[in-house]
Amino acid sequence: MPHPLKRKFFALTASLAALLGTPLHAQDLPAGWQPRSGDGWVDVWLGDINRYGARYREPFVDEMVRYYGAPRELVGELLDGRHWTPGDVYYACAIAQVLGRPCRYVVDEWDRDHAEGWGAVALRLGIKPGSSDFHKLKRGFVPTYDRWGRPILIDSELRRDFPNRPFRDVETPAPAKANDAKGGSGKSKPGDKGKSGKAQPAGKASAGDKPGKGHGKG
Repeated sequence: MPHPLKRKFFALTASLAALLGTPLHAQDLPAGWQPRSGDGWVDVWLGDINRYGARYREPFVDEMVRYYGAPRELVGELLDGRHWTPGDVYYACAIAQVLGRPCRYVVDEWDRDHAEGWGAVALRLGIKPGSSDFHKLKRGFVPTYDRWGRPILIDSELRRDFPNRPFRDVETPAPAKANDAKGGSGKSKPGDKGKSGKAQPAGKASAGDKPGKGHGKG
């Protein structure tokens, strides 16, 4: 039987995918993959980036190269040689951008120790939950999704930055127990459940049917 938190995570991603008009298939997320960023909203959208990056590889790679300063060969190495998910590649490069460091620096930190997920790695690098740097990290999802021409639902923390966007809050999970954080695979625990925040229609665009408009053709 899957862990209750895993079941709730996939229920959350399924509900958001349905709201955005994106089909959710079993192969969309690797078995057991959970980023454990410490923020339920971030976890859900990293999962969505997995789906987008798997389906539209070139727009995803272009985004990492053009807007996050990642060397193209590094992105290819992570995706193909080291079998990173697009969500993990995105978050490593996004953290690096907030820190003003090369993407490879955060990749090396992840390789050094990621047993407790992305939240612990970010904290080790000085990005604390609720800090201005963490807010920048969350805010950066939105322009990326805009460049992809892909709908995104913001949470209440981002409403001041994007007051006219549709939103939906996702609960941040309680701290994991010690025996839940064992292992070195980077498996993570997402937010336990979502709560509706007057979610508005995300528009007629289908989130999974077309690549980004800005540089979507690579």
